[in-house]
Amino acid sequence: MYYTDKTIVYFDGNFLKAAEAGMDLYGQSLHYGYSVFEGIKSYSTDHGTKIFKAEEHYERLKRSAELMHIPFDYSVHQLTDLTYELLERNGFSDAYIRPLVTCSPNMSLSKGQKSYLSLLAWEWSNGYLADKMKIMTSPFQRPNPKAFKIEAKVGGHYVNSILACQDAKDKGYDEALLLDENGNVAESSGANIFYEKDGTLFTPAKGNILPGITRQTVFELCNHLNIPVKETFFKPEEMKGADAAFFCGTAAEIVALDSLDDIPFTKDWKDTASDKVQQAYQKLVRLRSL
Repeated sequence: MYYTDKTIVYFDGNFLKAAEAGMDLYGQSLHYGYSVFEGIKSYSTDHGTKIFKAEEHYERLKRSAELMHIPFDYSVHQLTDLTYELLERNGFSDAYIRPLVTCSPNMSLSKGQKSYLSLLAWEWSNGYLADKMKIMTSPFQRPNPKAFKIEAKVGGHYVNSILACQDAKDKGYDEALLLDENGNVAESSGANIFYEKDGTLFTPAKGNILPGITRQTVFELCNHLNIPVKETFFKPEEMKGADAAFFCGTAAEIVALDSLDDIPFTKDWKDTASDKVQQAYQKLVRLRSL
């Protein structure tokens, strides 16, 4: 579903067919999850194919590599140009883009000695989650910020995400809501969360979350739409029965939630401030007037 025999990828300085790319079996990233990555989307607009917030994503990729002591010397400008070329070579417009920085062979528990950049893309015209999701409070916690660099987007961190998401699905839910080590709401397995009460949006404060680029975009949209938003620590009980709630992320975009632990969010989605944010986000990524 991700590539065909004609799909082109970028790997370690060259464009080549996806089927011809390979990974070193002794690579540090394969054995230890020691890699950093990004999730980026491009959209078809009236002004051609546009990558949404490419600079912000690539700045975070470089910062993630720095935090993980992975050598990585591409500039944001180089990364952006290479990504547009990748989209053009594949004939993609609405697409999901996965930059991945992996490390050279190394079986010791030491910092990376050399890195390799991969740029992958596949056509994707909608989010990976569907509106009106039923979510549950997960028994899995988000990683402790004293144990990991949680502000970095690191491959190995997502084992936690897989465990939480699959556990929720096995129990009949669509997704998981993870708490931090203090029992406060953190995020989903791969997206940030907001809930709405009396016209105000609430979202977990920084400290135990990956503060996403889409999360920041929601703040910007709320400012434009005059919707009050507060960053604060809160328990899942404070969310239950609220007017509305949504996940947000590059892949997910803005996803309306149906219920938390079988307790529905109470307001009709079309009557919420959250709906206005969802509509504004779709206009923004396609460069239409808000």
